[in-house]
Amino acid sequence: MSAHAGEKAQKTGTFHCAKCDEKVRVKQGEKIPKCPNGHSEFDSRTQEPGNK
Repeated sequence: MSAHAGEKAQKTGTFHCAKCDEKVRVKQGEKIPKCPNGHSEFDSRTQEPGNK
């Protein structure tokens, strides 16, 4: 899975930066921001359980 800053998140989750492993929490449909260190490529996403 690869995602980039500026794209809309297909699913809610925590995106992990490909360069420094910083984490960015994004909800489905929101634009993915750059990581706190300014990188724009994310190589994985941790899907968190939703509240029911």
